[in-house]
Amino acid sequence: MSVSTHVNARSDQDQPALRELPAPSPGRKYRGVLLTVAASAVVFLALVFPDQLGRYQPGLFWQGAFLRLPIEGILGAAILIVLPVRWRRRVAVPLGLGLAVLTVLKVINIGFLNVLSRRFDPVLDWPLFSDGYNALTETNGKATADAAVAGAVALAAVLLTVITLAVLRLAKVTPRYRRPASATVTAVSAAWVVFALFGTELYPGAPVAADSTAATAKLIALGIPSAIRDRQEFTAEARQDAFAGVPADQLLTGLRGHDLVIGVVESYGRSVLQNPRMARIVDPALAAGTRQLTAAGFAAKSGFLTSSTYGGGSWLAHGSFQSGLWIDNQSRYRQLISGNRLTLTNAFHKAGWNTVGVEPGNTRAWPEADFYGYDKVFDNRNLGYAGPRFGWSNMPDQYTLKSFQDQVYARKTGPLMAEITMTSSHEPWTPVPQMVDWSSIGDGSRFAPQALVGEKRSVLWKDRAQTQAEYAKSIAYSVQTLISWATTYGDDDLVMVFFGDHQPIPLVSGQGASHDVPITIVAKDPKVLDRIASWGWQDGLKPDPQAPVWKMDQFRDKFLTAFAR
Repeated sequence: MSVSTHVNARSDQDQPALRELPAPSPGRKYRGVLLTVAASAVVFLALVFPDQLGRYQPGLFWQGAFLRLPIEGILGAAILIVLPVRWRRRVAVPLGLGLAVLTVLKVINIGFLNVLSRRFDPVLDWPLFSDGYNALTETNGKATADAAVAGAVALAAVLLTVITLAVLRLAKVTPRYRRPASATVTAVSAAWVVFALFGTELYPGAPVAADSTAATAKLIALGIPSAIRDRQEFTAEARQDAFAGVPADQLLTGLRGHDLVIGVVESYGRSVLQNPRMARIVDPALAAGTRQLTAAGFAAKSGFLTSSTYGGGSWLAHGSFQSGLWIDNQSRYRQLISGNRLTLTNAFHKAGWNTVGVEPGNTRAWPEADFYGYDKVFDNRNLGYAGPRFGWSNMPDQYTLKSFQDQVYARKTGPLMAEITMTSSHEPWTPVPQMVDWSSIGDGSRFAPQALVGEKRSVLWKDRAQTQAEYAKSIAYSVQTLISWATTYGDDDLVMVFFGDHQPIPLVSGQGASHDVPITIVAKDPKVLDRIASWGWQDGLKPDPQAPVWKMDQFRDKFLTAFAR
C-alpha cells in the first residue's frame, strides 16, 4: 500500500468517529444562549453606566442612563469580528480589563462628585481614601468603616472579574455568528450616526448616541500629563513670595498690642446664607450675634472667600488661607508643607507673637504644626475633655473655646496669635450641641445628655430638608459660641477672624453650588477695621450677595499688606 493510500485509509477511518460526536443537549444549548445574553448585558451596562448622577432628572435615571447606543461597544464588536480567531482572546483580555477599570473609576467618580463636587483624579486623589476611612471610623465606628472598605474591594473585584469574563465570552461566540453579528453592527452604527447628527436626546444631557466611556478614558489620559504639569507650575509659584524677605520688625506693625484669634468654622458655606430654608435658621443667629457684639463694644465686617476645596479636604483650604498659594489637591499640599513658605502663623511667630493651634479633631501628632509655625498645639489628647462625641466632632465647640480660654487666653503674658478649628459643624450634623453657661462646662461631662438627642446619620440623610436644617443649626451654634466667647472673655485688644473652610456636601448645598465661604473680622479697636476699609467688606456678621469675593489664597497677602504699615 502506498503512503497516500495509507493516509486516505486512516482519514476514512476517522470520519465516522467525527460524525458520531453527540450533539449538544438542549439544556446546554440554552445555557450557552443565556450566558451570551448575560455577557452582552454586562458589557452594555458597563459601557453606558454614567460617571455622574446629577445630570439625570429625578425619576428618569434608568431611562436617561441606559436607553443609549454606546459607540465603544460598536467599535469593540467590529474589532472582534474582523480579528483572526487566534488574536481574539489576546485582544479581548485587555479590552475587558480596560472596560472593567473604567467602570470602577466611574463608580468612584460618582462618589467624588456627590461628596467633593469634583471628579476623581486617579493621579492625585488616592490619599483621600485614607482620609475618608478615618472620617468614617470617627463618625460611625471602625466596624462600619472596615465593612465599607471590604464592600468596596469586593465590588471592585467582582466588576473586574465579571466584565472581563463577559468580553471573553463575546469574543468566543463571535466567529460562530459572523454574518448576523456583522449585520447588527452595521445597522447599529448607522443608527448611532443618525442620532449623533440630529443630536437626539431623551432630555438635556442624555444623548442617545453615547460616548461616555470613551470620554472618561480621555479625561483620565489627559489628566496624567496635566498632573505632572501642575507640579511644575506649583513649584514655580511657590518660589515667588513678596513677603519672604520682609524683616520681622516690619511685619504686622498695624496689629502691635493686639491678640488675633482665627476661628475656622467647619463647612460654613455661602449656601447657608442664601438657601431660604437654611437662612431662616442662621439669619436670626447672625443678627443676634451682631447685636451682642455691638453691645459689648465690638464691630464686625464680612465678605466672601472662594475656597480651594468643596465638601471636604479642610487641610487644603487651611493651606491656601495660610500660605497665599492655591492648594486644591494633595500633591500641592505635600509640596507646600515640605517647603519653607511664609504662613500667616509664621509671620506672627517671626514678629514676636506666641502662636497656638487648637485642633480638637486631631487624635495624634500633627507634623505640619512646625511648618505652619505653631509654638504649641492643643488637640483631643490635651484639651481635657471627658464628655461624649458629637458625631464626627470629638467635643462641642463651646468646650473647645472654654479649654482655650482656661489654658491659653487667660494665661497669656504677651501678644497671642491662635487658630482654633470649630468642629461641631462637621458632618453628619447630628447630634447638634446646645449652649450652656460658661461657668458650668467643667470637664465636658455635662454634655452627655445632649449627645443622646438627634437622628442617626443613616436616618437623617434620607431627608434632605431635615439634613439642611440640622446643618444650619450646627453653623448657628458654632458662630454663636465664637461670639459668646468674644463678648464674655475678649478684652479691648482682641481681634477675631472667622471663616468657613468649604461648602457642605451637595446633599446640603445643592448641585453646582459655588465654592464661596463667608469670612468675618471682629475688633473693638476702630483703627483695626479702618485698615481694611478699602476691602469693601460689609458691616455685621452676614455679607449680602453683593459682598466682595476673593480667592482664599489672596487673603494672606491682603492681610499682611493691610497691617504692615
